[in-house]
Amino acid sequence: MRAKAGDPPRTMPQKILVARTDDARLEDDIVRVRVDQVILAREPNDILREAADWGLKQTAIETAVAYDTRCVTSAARDELESSTSEQVSPAFADCGIIVARAGIGFPAAVHLERFVAPARLAITDDPRLVSMGGAGMLTLLGSRAQLASALRDGTVMVRPPRSVQILLSGKLRPFVCVRDLALELLRRGLKELIADIDVRHGAPVVLEFGGPSARLISVPDRALLCSLAARLGAMAGVFVSDERTEVYLRDQRRSKAHRPLAPDAGAPCDEVVTVDLSVIDPLLLDARGEVRPVRDLEGTPVQQAVLGGDLGAPLRDMLAAAALLKSKRVPAELDLLVACSSRQTLEVMASAGALTDLIATGARLIEPDFRVLSGQLYPPSKAGLSLRTFDADSSAAEAGAFAVASAETLAYAVANGQLGDPRLFKRPVRITVPRALPTEDVLVVRKQRSKGKKAERAVSGNGAAPQPQLLPWRGELPLSVVSGLSAPGKVKAGGPCALVAGCLEELSWCAGRASAFAPALRVVVAPFVPSGWITLFSACGVLSLQAEEQQLAALRKAQRLVVTPPDHWREHVPVTVDGQTLELRWAATARERQWAISGSSLGGA
Repeated sequence: MRAKAGDPPRTMPQKILVARTDDARLEDDIVRVRVDQVILAREPNDILREAADWGLKQTAIETAVAYDTRCVTSAARDELESSTSEQVSPAFADCGIIVARAGIGFPAAVHLERFVAPARLAITDDPRLVSMGGAGMLTLLGSRAQLASALRDGTVMVRPPRSVQILLSGKLRPFVCVRDLALELLRRGLKELIADIDVRHGAPVVLEFGGPSARLISVPDRALLCSLAARLGAMAGVFVSDERTEVYLRDQRRSKAHRPLAPDAGAPCDEVVTVDLSVIDPLLLDARGEVRPVRDLEGTPVQQAVLGGDLGAPLRDMLAAAALLKSKRVPAELDLLVACSSRQTLEVMASAGALTDLIATGARLIEPDFRVLSGQLYPPSKAGLSLRTFDADSSAAEAGAFAVASAETLAYAVANGQLGDPRLFKRPVRITVPRALPTEDVLVVRKQRSKGKKAERAVSGNGAAPQPQLLPWRGELPLSVVSGLSAPGKVKAGGPCALVAGCLEELSWCAGRASAFAPALRVVVAPFVPSGWITLFSACGVLSLQAEEQQLAALRKAQRLVVTPPDHWREHVPVTVDGQTLELRWAATARERQWAISGSSLGGA
């Protein structure tokens, strides 16, 4: 995307947004932009039926993909359970929706291989899909109403972002992976930096990766780095789209999708962070959420190891782990599970003999079900350490916490039954990823030849699907208070509620489920709410309020909270707790306030 003569220098997110809006200078607080892709992975059926109820006949965008992420089912389920929000009706293909069937893989990995398009704008319902920025596609998290609107009208409202550049230099040493680089960024204090920029400018932050060593990093590894955005409070992450991106798409037989993308010289950014790859050591995110050197935990017994899953272990890392474990045996006290991220990875592993090597060690193959990532399937034991290569999902807290590390660190733990520095292997393996990759979309449904009565009912909606609900704010509203991640069932149980999030991880968990919890969830309170998530919550009809530490302490102790009528709302919203009135900051724009008061972005002006 080249700048025209006379245009000011622009960052990569600005280039993408300016090409899709009439506000060429992005001067408004919130702008309407055209959407190229919609990616549905968390609750696709509910969103598609809501879009149909709001008038969807044919998608108005370039690509819309709905992923069926439930692979493991039980014979005990009844007819109602067989129509869950994760299972996608093939009938939606007649509306122009691409349906990715169960078993195709985890959505982030599959979308990167089969559908990602550089220099485009995508909106998704799953925070993990923000990782598509690794191929230069700006991907934003949206509410159910925003996604339904994008499918119907092809547009979405977003706040123009600010940028933080992360410049990479040097070269990773043997047995140090990009996962270790991601963990290094987590412990660098970027959360505070991003929060400061967000509050100062009232705008979300996008992480822009570049620098001389960016070209050394593969596209799947770039996607892993972009997936950090939500954990750091940023709206998205995006890499340059260069020759490496073009080669990746060519190997996927999708070279026509490539477009170059790079920031203009002198493009404005709010902060520059430099990282020397050559000084990074093998790291681990422990069960308490702290990043630590692996050597500090050397000798800790490991009871369970899960290799693969999502983008945490790209194909190169999977092949490396298999090579390191060749001729080894899984210790009797350890359980090794292998979840290939996509069918493509599974096929390459099988043809290369790596799958045979892993099975010979005693590994068990498991299906790419979304509940593997959440910990609902194969939960970590509370008695011992579970080591995994994919990012933790906060909703798995009750099932037991697990540690996150690179595939090579996991391979060392499997080979020895305990944690240790993978450099103790001494001899690194040399891995060459095949250029001839299997690209047959055998589990992709693009269009049905005929549409019977059953299909018509699926598209138009039936009694099993929730109808669009607008629950506007009218008068004073009492709410029950739910603190932290205490059982998601509490949010939907009983009457309307307010959720108090004490940290960014808890708020991220709530943001990814805001549409599912609405309209029971009416208020979210946290020390800091990123601007991008304020837009998301407002589109769901949820007030996203910010509180100081003393106010949070009072809210955590309270059982009920009373919100004043909307005519009292300004930059602060008064709420009453135990007879005490608290003024909580509301950093929404004028348009977002209209959405929140009306109950949805579809119902607001």
